[in-house]
Amino acid sequence: MQNLELVFPEIFISLGIMFLLILGVFKKNSSKLIHNISLVFLLITAVITFNETLSLNKIKLFNNSIIIDYLSSFMKIVTLVAAFLVLTISSNYLKSLKIFKIEYPILILSSVLGMMIMISSNDLIVFYMGLELQSLSLYVLATFNRDQIKSSEAGLKYFVLSALSSGLLLYGCSLIYGFTGSTNFDVISNQLSSNEYALTFGIVFILVGLAFKISAVPFHMWAPDVYEGSPTSVTLFFTMVPKIAALTVFIRFLYVPFLNLIDQWQMILIFLSIASMLFGAVAAIGQKNLKRLVAYSSIGHVGYALAGLATGSNEGIQSSIIYITIYIIMNLGLFSCLLMMRRNDVYYEEIEDLSGLSKNHPLLSLSLLIILFSLAGIPPLAGFFAKFYIFKSVLEQSMFFLAIVGLLSTVVAAFYYLRLIKIMYFDKEHEKFDTDHGIWLKFSLIASTILILLYFVFPSQLIDIVSKINII
Repeated sequence: MQNLELVFPEIFISLGIMFLLILGVFKKNSSKLIHNISLVFLLITAVITFNETLSLNKIKLFNNSIIIDYLSSFMKIVTLVAAFLVLTISSNYLKSLKIFKIEYPILILSSVLGMMIMISSNDLIVFYMGLELQSLSLYVLATFNRDQIKSSEAGLKYFVLSALSSGLLLYGCSLIYGFTGSTNFDVISNQLSSNEYALTFGIVFILVGLAFKISAVPFHMWAPDVYEGSPTSVTLFFTMVPKIAALTVFIRFLYVPFLNLIDQWQMILIFLSIASMLFGAVAAIGQKNLKRLVAYSSIGHVGYALAGLATGSNEGIQSSIIYITIYIIMNLGLFSCLLMMRRNDVYYEEIEDLSGLSKNHPLLSLSLLIILFSLAGIPPLAGFFAKFYIFKSVLEQSMFFLAIVGLLSTVVAAFYYLRLIKIMYFDKEHEKFDTDHGIWLKFSLIASTILILLYFVFPSQLIDIVSKINII
């Protein structure tokens, strides 16, 4: 019974999904009701996770295949809160596109359930089950706006390439099982000595699969097209929530069974990090669509998060978790601005549509200015501290080349953020956007802007929370 209490968040959200499916079938025109109940389920699940598991030491369940510890509980809470915020600001956007349907919140919940399973996995099979549950929901979400050819193309492209990466990942799992005789992380770590080099092949294949899921270079090719083609609220979900689960799996997979093989996988992570930071900075410069620009920007930000993981230290892991948490807040604010670029129920997402925004919408452009400065890493905003923690942990491990590349790519990336600010403040204004936005959309923009702006007043709060995560 104790075991069931510890996985009650997952059980609760599973029962919630089944209940909402039945409710949606038997009650006509229940989209709004199901949307609101989904929000309640996400909040309750976050509260249960906070109360039940956050204060626990490391506990393993179900033949050591599930692990409940501070890392899993913290990342689950971040995932649930991020999904809650995405759902809250999605409703008006979905209504204006006439795709406000019962399936949308249910697919979000299903994807979140898969992520929660991934976050708690201590076994390759459990991890793969969670990954596929997450991915199957994301395939459908990407193609949710069926009337748009770009959305259908995005879903198909994501499905084909993701299926390929899942196959590579599964092949890596089978190699590791073949060489160690187990899929459990604890057993694998005890079998390393005799099969050290053979296991490296399995690690490489699994890292390729995981790199695809977080769109790290050179496995990023799906991101720009899928981000552009998907509905904007789905793109927001893509940029924020799956990265939390994937980052946790990176930590679990590399630092639990394969910590002793750090010489083998550290260079792979350093390569992924450097390639992502440089490519993300350079490729975004020529973009004309804001969602494509965000895709390349997110590739660069993933590179910074991987730089922390590549250090092989607790401080590096903690800095990556802080980075991804702050990145989520910045992205929420950025997409809140995007969803406010509406005129007569038509949403605008080209860079030129920002032209002269400050003259017609001074408060919106001020918020976007703060968010873009933060994404560029300008002090004293939250984005600066996120990068500072990463570079500090990298330099502590004497990885000077990685730090130099990171700093150079930050300078290059600042160009396209500053270009957006120049367009907003110095170009000729266009027709005004509508101002009748939902209360949640306004709240998410104001809250994220204030958090980014005032983070330097209380930086130790997040550090204190994350410093309890000790993997090594």
